[in-house]
Amino acid sequence: MPGLQGRFNTIVKAKISSVLDRAEDPAETLDYSYEKQMELLQNVKSGIADVVTSKKRLQMQEGTLREQAAKLDGQARQALAAGNEDLSRVALQRKQAIEGEVGSLDQQVAELEKQQQQLTDNEQKLHVKLEAFRTQKEVIKAQYSAADAQVQISEAATGVGEQMADVGLAMQRAMDKTENMKARADAVGELEQAGSGEDDIDHQLEQVTSASEVDAELAKMKAELGSGATPQQLPPAGENEAGS
Repeated sequence: MPGLQGRFNTIVKAKISSVLDRAEDPAETLDYSYEKQMELLQNVKSGIADVVTSKKRLQMQEGTLREQAAKLDGQARQALAAGNEDLSRVALQRKQAIEGEVGSLDQQVAELEKQQQQLTDNEQKLHVKLEAFRTQKEVIKAQYSAADAQVQISEAATGVGEQMADVGLAMQRAMDKTENMKARADAVGELEQAGSGEDDIDHQLEQVTSASEVDAELAKMKAELGSGATPQQLPPAGENEAGS
């Protein structure tokens, strides 16, 4: 079971990684990384400002204590001049305590200056790296945009090729249908011509039949004339009809 669970987790992670890889936009990722580094740089600058502020505050306190120490030194001298040695001693003791505080403040100021210098060095190094990253980021984004445009152009060209192939097939089908329609029209025309030819033959046959009848009647008349009957002896057509 542990092995099966491990393989299942691996498959799930692989699937998630694949989905994230498809959804990831390199330009957005680079911009996000640049923004995070800019935030880090701003934090360093803010840290430097805080250190400088703290150092200035300690230096102001140190200045105030030095003024107090100078004042106590003067009071001690005045008390000693007035013959009050005890009061002069008290003033000097307070002066020494203040000088001890001043020494401690000096040490703290020195440490803050050291921190300030380290932060300043880091800020300069980070700034240089950030500028280099920004330049590289823009180059990578430009290259990615160019590659993406090339892919889109290629995909569009492929799609146009497929569409043209479909258009070619459609045109071929249209041409085939047109040729078939022309063939049918020619066939119908031939049938019409064939039908009209039969009518002419019938008409010619009727004419031949009529001519034959005329020829037969003419031959009969010639035979009658050849038998000795003259045209004058033949009764008029009206009389024959009357006698009959």
